[in-house]
Amino acid sequence: MTYWVYILASKRNGTLYVGVTNDLTRRVHQHRTGTGASFTRKYGVTRLVHVQPFEDIGYAIAQEKRLKKWPRAWKLRIIERDNPGWRDLYDDIGP
Repeated sequence: MTYWVYILASKRNGTLYVGVTNDLTRRVHQHRTGTGASFTRKYGVTRLVHVQPFEDIGYAIAQEKRLKKWPRAWKLRIIERDNPGWRDLYDDIGP
């Protein structure tokens, strides 16, 4: 099974949300429809801008916790490095 650490954004350089899931399509769909975390619903954080796959749930959870503690500038740096156009990656994985 693959586990995913992901970052959602409200817009380019907007509000960020870091999460972990074993079903990326389902989880991002929940965020997009307002049935995910209340934080993402409140701030309109629905654009999938960064994903990291893991085979071990322990490593995935550890990475999620690390990312949540990172300064905002570091999170922006990895998004810019891997997805410089801030393209919504859900378009690649969604239904």
